[in-house]
Amino acid sequence: MKTVILSIFLLCTGAQAISLTEIIGASLAKNPSLESINERIQANKYNIKVSNQFENPQLLISKNTLDSSQAMSQSVVTLKQKIPFYNKRNTNKKIAEAEDALLSEKLHAAKTKLVEKIKNEAYIIWKLGELYRIIDDYVTLTKQNIDLYESYTSIDENRHMGIMKAELSLSDLQIQKSVLREKISAAYARLSYLAAFKVRHLDIALDIGKKPNLLHLQNSLNNNPDIRIKDKELLKQNAKVKMADLNNYPDINLIAGYAMRENFDNYFNVGVGLSLPIYGTEDYKEEEARSVLLSIASKKADTQIAVNATLESYYAQMLSSYEIYHIIQDEALPQVAHMFELSSSSISIGADLFKYIDVLFQKLDLEQKSIKAVANYNLAQAKIAQLKGEIQ
Repeated sequence: MKTVILSIFLLCTGAQAISLTEIIGASLAKNPSLESINERIQANKYNIKVSNQFENPQLLISKNTLDSSQAMSQSVVTLKQKIPFYNKRNTNKKIAEAEDALLSEKLHAAKTKLVEKIKNEAYIIWKLGELYRIIDDYVTLTKQNIDLYESYTSIDENRHMGIMKAELSLSDLQIQKSVLREKISAAYARLSYLAAFKVRHLDIALDIGKKPNLLHLQNSLNNNPDIRIKDKELLKQNAKVKMADLNNYPDINLIAGYAMRENFDNYFNVGVGLSLPIYGTEDYKEEEARSVLLSIASKKADTQIAVNATLESYYAQMLSSYEIYHIIQDEALPQVAHMFELSSSSISIGADLFKYIDVLFQKLDLEQKSIKAVANYNLAQAKIAQLKGEIQ
């Protein structure tokens, strides 16, 4: 039923724009890379069920070659059942349950990474689309001003050079558009792969949020997937250490047999068997388990340091993007806009087209940087969301 609903959803959205939230929801429901982890979790459910079961009993049948007239001539049926030492079965079950918790954390971590990658491609598509749109606007504007300049001015050598520069600039814009079209197609292909279905049109809008606060971001890392995975690995290894300790105590083998003789009375045998841990093997294995536990603890500490360092890197990217955006929007663009108005109004009276084109492309450069700042801000925010363990 879940597959049918997803198929209907994909069919309905194939020909129209789809939101980022819809892509994430559909991908989390049916991405092949997540399905493989889900199957491992399901397989481990059976491991939990058998983890505290008794081992199968052994049935032994033996017969000697003595003549039936001899009292020792007999056929013996023996049943042997191993009884684990106290708490071994329960500890073994805890190991299997810890593995289940570890796999669940790995699934959640895989989801956060998938969502971050989807957001990354979606934000790149937004950036490229905005750059394409603004360049397209400048192509139209440049063409209009070339026509206006030719209509209102006489064409001497200097003015002809101005027109040629404008036309070269126009060619450069057309080249940029072509490059952007290729990049947009490639980004859509990558997004479709991550989403596990064809995405043709993405409905997305981005802006700059509030100024990031490092302390607030650091306090939000309690659910970091990598650290939680290390926590679950520690729980599992602790259970293994306990099992290694219990293995120093021997299991008991209960033995019951029935001897059958043709010319003499049949009789029962009962007995108890156990292993003797006298060679120190179990001690070595216990020390090995404890060493692995210390190694995982060290890796967790290293992971915490790495996560904090990564967070600071993304915070710096967010802060820089925030500052760049507001410098451009609050300071630079108003100044360039005034210069642009003066240059634009002077075209009709034969002013130098060189200066106009310079101002025009200064404005374009600033607007492109503003778009990239918005995209970089959101890209860093998506990576921080992944560090926080978010899947939306």
